[in-house]
Amino acid sequence: MAPPDARAARRAVTVVFLLNGTLFGAWASRLPAIKAGLDLGDAAFGVALGLIAVGALIAMPVSGWMSGRGGSRRTTRLALVCFCATLPLPAMAPVYALLLPAMLVLGAAGGALDVAMNAHGVAVERRHPKPILSSFHAAFSLGALAGAGSGALAAGVGLDVRWHLLAAAALWLVVGVAASRALLPADADDAGDEAGPLLALPPRALWAIGAFGFCALLAEGATADWSAVYVRESLGAPASVAALAFAAFSATMTLGRLAGDHVTARFGPVAQARLGGLLAAGGMALALGPARPATAVAGFAALGVGLSAMVPVVFRAGSEVPGIAPGMGIASVSTLGYAGFLLGPPFIGGLAELTSLRAALVLLLALGLVMAALAPRVRPARRDARLSPSPAAAR
Repeated sequence: MAPPDARAARRAVTVVFLLNGTLFGAWASRLPAIKAGLDLGDAAFGVALGLIAVGALIAMPVSGWMSGRGGSRRTTRLALVCFCATLPLPAMAPVYALLLPAMLVLGAAGGALDVAMNAHGVAVERRHPKPILSSFHAAFSLGALAGAGSGALAAGVGLDVRWHLLAAAALWLVVGVAASRALLPADADDAGDEAGPLLALPPRALWAIGAFGFCALLAEGATADWSAVYVRESLGAPASVAALAFAAFSATMTLGRLAGDHVTARFGPVAQARLGGLLAAGGMALALGPARPATAVAGFAALGVGLSAMVPVVFRAGSEVPGIAPGMGIASVSTLGYAGFLLGPPFIGGLAELTSLRAALVLLLALGLVMAALAPRVRPARRDARLSPSPAAAR
């Protein structure tokens, strides 16, 4: 059994992940209101959304360096405050010129929190007898579902988006700051001079792990944007049926993350990554093969199971590379992965323009096979008995 301070830290990290997911879901669900409030066209709003990604990509390495230098506890708490403080800013921007910097700083705060909380989650996991990182990501997924539900409810009753996001951010700021007091102290999460310089290429040991994360998040981002479109336009399904494609994917992602830690402890991260890649490829084969809406929905559900534990596996492996602080390792692989998440949807769109959407989505099947091939690269470099397959699985 983990010591009391580690159990308390686990609860605190779970709250931070839940907070992040809830606020993200609430914010994403109110994007139409922000767009309509400034009467923006699709192109102008697309530029604003792109600045969120720019801010995140800038802040992720900085957050990793700060986590390595001063500890992920301090960085997590600071990023949490910044995220809550910046969340309402886009909704409160009176003109487009102010929306752009608001999106940039929100993206930076969100990216910083993502790296820091995962770095601290890895530190907390090391003090537990079994893997727990996937449970944190399950908390994020559940929070995102709850946040999106609150956003739909707020929009339904006509609550102004500014007041909604301001109230949500204020509430979770109080909860998050109070809960984060139980995070591990700096001397328990590998803080120190190991962080190295801020601007430096990551070691080669991280390249393959980052490539794995790139494939996983490219597939996740492309599915989020194109699954419903594929079922609706390529297969001719009604809009209500098409919506089930991403809903099934999201539901199985959440369920897979809830079971992910048990699978890691039972079979080890390499077998988990290989099976996940093959299941993702099989799911896409099912979605694209028979060309029927029902099988496509089932295929995207299988894809969700396959991808569900990939991010925790990648972050854990990135944090265990010798010679680099856990926060810096996570920052490197998450930056590469996030790049895939951003590049995937437009790349699929461009490929579909040249061929067809069905042909373009074959890329996701190929990515599943690539992840299965790269699975040995996500074995944590530092020996950890918690991540080895159980004796029963080895027989």
